[in-house]
Amino acid sequence: MKVINLGENNSVLNNFMAQMRDKNVQKDRMRFRRNLERLGEIFAYEISKTLDYSTKQVVTPLGIANVPTADSQIVAATILRAGLPLHQGILNFFDDAQNAFVAAYRKYDKGDSFHINIEYASSPDLTGKTLILADTMLATGASLVIAYNRLCEDGEPAHTHLVCPVSSADAVEHLKKSLPGDKVTLWVAAIDEELTSHSYIVPGLGDAGDLAYGDKI
Repeated sequence: MKVINLGENNSVLNNFMAQMRDKNVQKDRMRFRRNLERLGEIFAYEISKTLDYSTKQVVTPLGIANVPTADSQIVAATILRAGLPLHQGILNFFDDAQNAFVAAYRKYDKGDSFHINIEYASSPDLTGKTLILADTMLATGASLVIAYNRLCEDGEPAHTHLVCPVSSADAVEHLKKSLPGDKVTLWVAAIDEELTSHSYIVPGLGDAGDLAYGDKI
C-alpha cells in the first residue's frame, strides 16, 4: 500500500491542520467543519493527478480546444458522521461522482476492548471504478478495513484512495497488512506515533464527530 503524507510538505494544508488541532479554535464548529471540507478539496485535487486522462475536443465560441480530461469513474464514500464535511470537500471537486455511505461505530466490550459495528451501508456497483473512501481519524484502522471490505461486496474497485487527515502509525501498519497493497493508496495530512490504551490518537485532535456536530450520548 502506498502512503502519501501531504503534511510532510509545506502548504496551506498545514495551516488548516493547525486550526483543527488547536483546542481553542476547535470551539468554532463551523470553522472545524469548513477546515475538514478544505482538506477534502486538497486531497481531491492531489488524487485527480493520479487518474486516467484522454484528450477531448471542446467547442468554444471561437474554435475548438483540445483538453485532457479525466476518464475515471469516481465513487466518493465516507464513514458517518464525522466524515461528512471531508466528503463534501471531495464532492466539490468530483461533483459528478457517485456516492456511498457506511455507518460504523465502536461498540465497547468489557474493559478497553471494542469491536466495530456496521449498521448501514449504501453503495453503487464499484466494479472497475475509482473508490475514494474518506474518514477523519484513523486510530486502529479497524473501522476503515471493515468499511472497505463491506463496500467491496458491491464490486471490486480498480483502485481505492483512502483519505484520512490524521492517522496513527499503528493504523498505517494495520492497513498495510489487511488491504491489497497494489490497489490501495492512503492519503494523510499527519501520522501521529502515540495511541492510548483506549485507542485514541495522541496528540490527535479529539473526537472529530463531536467537534463538527456536537456531543453525542
